[in-house]
Amino acid sequence: MLNLDEIRAHFPALASDTIYFDNPGGTQIAREAIQRIDQYLRATNANHGGAFRTSRESDATVAEARQAVADFLNAARPEEIVFGPNMTTLTLSISRSLARTLRPGDEIVVTRLDHDGNVAPWLLIAEERGCTVRWVDIHEEDCTLDLADMERQITERTKIVAVGYASNAVGTINDVSRVVQLAHRAGALCFVDAVQHAPHRPIDVQALDCDFLACSAYKFFGPHLGILYGKYELLDSLMAYKVRPAGNLPPDKFETGTQSFEAIAGTLGAIEYFAWLGNTFGSEYTTNYQTSFSGRALALKQAMAAIEAYELELNHSLLEGFGSIPGLQIRGITSPRRLQQRVPTFSFTLQGWTPRALAEAMAAEDINVWDGNFYALAVTERLGLEEKGGLVRVGLAHYNTQAEIDRLVDALEELV
Repeated sequence: MLNLDEIRAHFPALASDTIYFDNPGGTQIAREAIQRIDQYLRATNANHGGAFRTSRESDATVAEARQAVADFLNAARPEEIVFGPNMTTLTLSISRSLARTLRPGDEIVVTRLDHDGNVAPWLLIAEERGCTVRWVDIHEEDCTLDLADMERQITERTKIVAVGYASNAVGTINDVSRVVQLAHRAGALCFVDAVQHAPHRPIDVQALDCDFLACSAYKFFGPHLGILYGKYELLDSLMAYKVRPAGNLPPDKFETGTQSFEAIAGTLGAIEYFAWLGNTFGSEYTTNYQTSFSGRALALKQAMAAIEAYELELNHSLLEGFGSIPGLQIRGITSPRRLQQRVPTFSFTLQGWTPRALAEAMAAEDINVWDGNFYALAVTERLGLEEKGGLVRVGLAHYNTQAEIDRLVDALEELV
């Protein structure tokens, strides 16, 4: 069981009275990540590949961080981890390489539940290469992916299937394992956007057998950095758009220009925070993972299992609190029996309030919530809400508390 006092002590920002329910747009940063960034900039700030001490130590930090992220995602080798500015930039980059494998008449499958960072790159290369885009619909009543439609949209012409692990707009967790199976059955590659899943649930890219998976460290308590996993043989086979002196092997050939080495160091710190959490609070989950994992990788799986269990309690508390507010309509899974199928990201409308006005009212109470489409444009369009200002989004993380939920509910009740 998580000790929230101990956990919150690892996040300097939480010493304020602000309630951070804006986590889907970026979590607060762990102390370990801040310390790693500070240490890097003070003692080892240098460019890559030099013969001198600071460059060698900088390279060693990057290598350590790459292995740590490989452990976090259970990649087969650290060379399958590519660092970059953010998930969207990395996806645009790798999509350009994948475009060279496409021919006119090929098909790409995208969904109406995804962030546009996992939609627009594929629309762009489809237009460029003369490919057909096939859209997978959602069940409007609970904002879940229509897997029967997914099966219909994947054909013998499908080359790429892009799917989100968890929706940043409405919190739905998709059956990604099933989508990967459907894609591979058709001979297609599967690209997974795991940005919203990574802070909340364990990820195992080998068990999923996905071809690519992207996430962002600033969504899991680290600095602004993007991460792309790709199967090594695929990364090796693809052409990279790079400068000539850059390395020709993964991951170097995809890490264009000088990286943000301090952010990479900070990401290592975020993984170290997870490892601390798993070793401190995750021992009851050891038996679930110890046959397949050991060392840091085991601690990370324990951490995510402990986080998942606590956040399920938050799901129930937030759902119960929202149920007491007249005129509040949640978009997404609301059955108490199905809350395991969502992360603690709840989006809603409130009768008589525009999303922006409601977000401003919460900001006046020092409660951070988002409003709009959250770059999940296909979701708000599909729900008919884009022209109405979208949704209000409350996104919790494992450092949030029941008292903060109560304060939010009280603030909303004052408005109705």
